[in-house]
Parts: sequence; C-alpha cells; structure tokens
Amino acid sequence: MKNHFQITKNFLLELNFNIDFENEAEGILMIRKENFAIKNLILGVAPPILIMEQFLFRINNQSEKIYRSLLQKNRDIIHGAFVLDDSGKTVIFRDTLQIENLDLNELEGSLNSLSLLMSEYSDKIIEFSKY
Repeated sequence: MKNHFQITKNFLLELNFNIDFENEAEGILMIRKENFAIKNLILGVAPPILIMEQFLFRINNQSEKIYRSLLQKNRDIIHGAFVLDDSGKTVIFRDTLQIENLDLNELEGSLNSLSLLMSEYSDKIIEFSKY
C-alpha cells in the first residue's frame, strides 16, 4: 500500500518547499515558499484526495462587488478556486487532487496556479482585505 503522505512530502521537498509543520497521523502538512507568495499552505492527505487550502483574507464588510470579483476571477484560475469558509467571512484558495496517481507535475501545476494567482491578484486581495 502506498504511503501517500510520504510521497506528497517528497514531492514538496523536490519542489523546494519548506515544510513548517507535519503530522503524518493526521495527514497534515503546512508549507511555504515565500518567493512563490505561498505561506502557511495547508495540505491534507485524505485518500482518495489531497486537499490544499491557503488562507487569503477576511471579509469585514460583505459586498456584492467583492463576491462578484472573486467569482469572475475563479474563471481565470488554472487549478483551484476561491472559496468561503463556513462563516462566509474568510476567503481561502482551495484545490483538490486525486491522490492515487498523483505525480510531481500535477502537484507542481496546482502550486504554480496559486503562485500565479497571488502575483496577478495580490493588489485586489489587499484591497478587499481593507473593506
């Protein structure tokens, strides 16, 4: 039986991500790569999927403009999407991948998608966080 946690961890190390926290029993990794604008990205190894979540900002004053902009930007995101937490006030980037046949290129594509999103959309994220 494959050790999906270790495989995922090895891929992350090969991609030069820093692992700031890991709990193999819970299947949790927290990673960063600041030159990719990725910090405290949580990965949950939960076969049959790998869940990736990155906190982006809190919505202090709910606004149709913010929600509309996020939904429109979702169309441009290559992998993953903006989502709201259960409170509806926290915006998270989330992506899920099938873990059984996960390969390095697939994981790298998702991480690059988040990095590209952060580089292209960071001004809007900062603006929205100030509402």
